[in-house]
This record gives sequence, structure tokens and C-alpha cells, in this order.
Amino acid sequence: MAGLNKHSPTPEDITVHSQSRVLEVLFSDGQRFRIPFELMRVYSPSAEVQGHGPGQETLQTGKRDVTIEGLAPVGNYAVQPTFSDGHDSGLFSWDYLYFLGSQEAKLWAEYNARLQTAGLDRDQSMIAASGKACGGH
Repeated sequence: MAGLNKHSPTPEDITVHSQSRVLEVLFSDGQRFRIPFELMRVYSPSAEVQGHGPGQETLQTGKRDVTIEGLAPVGNYAVQPTFSDGHDSGLFSWDYLYFLGSQEAKLWAEYNARLQTAGLDRDQSMIAASGKACGGH
């Protein structure tokens, strides 16, 4: 069961590193993650990216150079980044940030496998990628 409980690690410090394009998060359990902006963007928990159910995800491309232009707190449980491509509808809960940080290698591997299956390149623009991905439907 996902969601915060009293044992979930919470951030003690969050730093946006614009030059290296990573969000550094120090959690209460001592874990420190440097989560790439690109990873956050391609795994944004928003409906725009995740869809409204399994199999409805939109594969994100062309996000290598995305930056975070703003980071707004949402209550005591999440942050809402504004990315340089205009995407700002993802709420990143503490648990989700921890998941991204702790599973980074696995998530990159899954992302690259999805790109390869779709015949796409991670640096393709979304416009070119959407035309290619939807060509046979």
C-alpha cells in the first residue's frame, strides 16, 4: 500500500541544482538522493504522463535538458515542480521522491527498454515521437 505513514521517511532538505539538473533530497532516514530532472519529468506522476490507467502512459522523449524553474510545496506531503517545458501538473509526494531516488537505476533501465520497444530515441522531440508512436493506430 502506497502512501505516507508515520514510518515513511520525510525530506529534511531539498535542493534544486540547476547546473547539474538534479534535485537533491536528504531524507530523515539518512538517505540522500540526487534525482535527475529528466527522470522526474519522464516519470511524472501526472495524468498527462501516467494516463488514467495501466497501458495509458505517454512515453516522454526529448527531456534530457529539461530544468526545474519552480518548486512549490504542497501541504506537508509533496512538492509540485514547474519544468522548463511547461509541465507543472505532477505532485511528487515524499514517498514518490524516495521511490525515484532509491529505484533510479531500475527506472532508467525500464525507460530505455520502453524507448527501444517503441523505436524511439530519448532525445526525439515529443511531436516527432507522437507521430511515430501513433502512426499505426
